[in-house]
Amino acid sequence: MTVRAVEERAIKLQFACWDGDGQLQTPCRIQKCTTDFVSLTSHLNSALESFDLEFCKALRAYSSCTYRNSKVCRGNLVYHSAVLGISDLMNQRNCSKDGPTSSSNPEVTHDPCNYGGHTEAREHQGGEKTPPPTYLFCGLFGDPHLRTFKDHFQTCKVEGAWPLIDNNYLSVQVTNVPVVAGSSATATNKITIIFKSHQDCTDQKVYQAVTDDLPAAFVDGTTSGGDGNTKSLRIVEKVSGKYVEMHARYIGTTVYIRQLGHYLTLAIRMPQELVMAYEENQDLQLCVNGCPSSERIDNSGHLPLPVMGHLLPQRGSAHPQSVYTLETATTKCHEKMLLKDIYFYSCVFDLLTTGDANFTAAAHSALQDVESLHPRKEHWHIFPSSEGGGVGKGSKIFVGLGLVCLILVGFL
Repeated sequence: MTVRAVEERAIKLQFACWDGDGQLQTPCRIQKCTTDFVSLTSHLNSALESFDLEFCKALRAYSSCTYRNSKVCRGNLVYHSAVLGISDLMNQRNCSKDGPTSSSNPEVTHDPCNYGGHTEAREHQGGEKTPPPTYLFCGLFGDPHLRTFKDHFQTCKVEGAWPLIDNNYLSVQVTNVPVVAGSSATATNKITIIFKSHQDCTDQKVYQAVTDDLPAAFVDGTTSGGDGNTKSLRIVEKVSGKYVEMHARYIGTTVYIRQLGHYLTLAIRMPQELVMAYEENQDLQLCVNGCPSSERIDNSGHLPLPVMGHLLPQRGSAHPQSVYTLETATTKCHEKMLLKDIYFYSCVFDLLTTGDANFTAAAHSALQDVESLHPRKEHWHIFPSSEGGGVGKGSKIFVGLGLVCLILVGFL
């Protein structure tokens, strides 16, 4: 079969994906595979010694593309015709199934299940250089303290189940329970994450963690999503039963979940364009819009600390009774956090509220997650301010704890 005959056959396969009105009949992406194959072979000269080598590499790339589309193209006659045609051509040219694939065309080698490569692909398609994607960070820890995608810091009640994220690609819901009797302060004991089905990169995957059960697998027992070795979505267990990471390459998203003491923490980095991909009825997202005003404990970023030396009631036998004064709580938190930013003050607040030293580790780990996932170092630290906990500009803002310690807890 000549190169021209191969091209004609490929072009016929390409147009067979469309109906008479020019509308796609199926989400199957065999057309893209075929177009890429034509692009790779159109310049080949059968008279050259290297023809067979390059043609086989192009066929293997074509075959790999059809394999990635095997699920969405199931039952598509054009797809199955292409698979048979590839097999015939590989036999005719004595091409091995294993071996290198064509890499001369950047558009073909782009992995559609790698969000980080999307910008480069768009540059090759449009001919214009596009800026790299913008990533955002959201975190939840402690009693609970929320850092939104806008870098606003809030402390909220939000007892029960609340959505942190709910867009077209990802849903994250947390469940918070009271920490101490007689207080509105809560902490997270359950996290549910839904990675929504995305093209041929992954089927829908659901992850669920509860106190004392932090699995290293999705609810269906698998540890990854995607066909073959692509692993466009995977779970990595860092510390058994205490710390897992989820990496979703196809949406450029990373999630950290930890258990510290009896409660869970969460940190996530996600591209801005995907964060904002949601409908009007999905506007209740704590990571996007913060907590409702009726659920706020803090006052524009300032945390009302319990009266110094006042012992809050403990929740049953969950925590041994312990008295933290302002001085001892400050000393304890200073062991882990030298800079007196909002994470330091959250630590002090949690110790005075609960008497549970595990909240010190939670605040410290939350700051470590910021340093790992937040894309802008100058925004890592947030300082208390009169404008709702805005991002610190490097100035040394110090809030007199000696004064705020006299404020009674406003949420009892």
